[in-house]
Amino acid sequence: MWASEQRARRAGPMPKDRRRYRSDISDQEWKLVEPLLPGVARTGRPCKIELRQVINALRYLVRSGCEWRMLPNDFPRYQTAYYWVRRLMRRFLFRTIHDLALMLDRMCEQREVVPSAGIVDGQLVKAPGARKRGYDAHRKISGRKRHISVDTDGRLLAVHLTPADNADSTGGQLILHALVKRWPWVNHLFGDAAYDRYALLDKAAYLDFTIEVVRGLQGQTGFQVPPRRWVVERTFAWMMRYRRLVRDYRYEQRLDVSTAMIYLALGSTLLHRIRFR
Repeated sequence: MWASEQRARRAGPMPKDRRRYRSDISDQEWKLVEPLLPGVARTGRPCKIELRQVINALRYLVRSGCEWRMLPNDFPRYQTAYYWVRRLMRRFLFRTIHDLALMLDRMCEQREVVPSAGIVDGQLVKAPGARKRGYDAHRKISGRKRHISVDTDGRLLAVHLTPADNADSTGGQLILHALVKRWPWVNHLFGDAAYDRYALLDKAAYLDFTIEVVRGLQGQTGFQVPPRRWVVERTFAWMMRYRRLVRDYRYEQRLDVSTAMIYLALGSTLLHRIRFR
């Protein structure tokens, strides 16, 4: 049972008629996020909804995996929460919060603020009801494929969603373009044998990237942790802690909304790590 001091440190002061949830943003995290949120509009009707409660609703949604219509009554109405999701997505707010938390977390570990190397990999997700989906004949999955790149500690650098029938090398080219725009200091990538393709390697050489293919160990018997590549697998495991990211069945039919949920989930993880350093 939580003591009063632990409750105050966890969630901060809240209205007495509202329950506290494990996914609520804390006071320390709110101090980092609040300056990035949109300010009061100069014209129009004043907003009566606290943006902190909207952020709490979104974090509960991505952590629990519930439907929009099944948000508890302690949060704003689901129409209001979805409206703010679309509005904040257009401002790239979730991605901005995640990237700033990434750089701050690297500073806390006394590393360079911006990374110079990363690991790339893909993950299949079932999404039979999505608008853009494909069928992977090898794994017999109808859905999407998440192509991600992380730094050497597992922090997300870029993510791109494609139908499941797209090859890893095709998604790798999209990741290269994303890294050039957002993290131009990254020039070395590690990947598995699926990225050993001429088209991808030529594109990497043109963009001044070096892709190092990490293959299995010679004479390997049984399962062994692959060097370098295990970091991105751990990031996938972090994503699976959020139930809304387990599958895109009927929840996220749009690719941009699904991408925003990924940044919201991993950004919350980074903020949680920073708060306890």
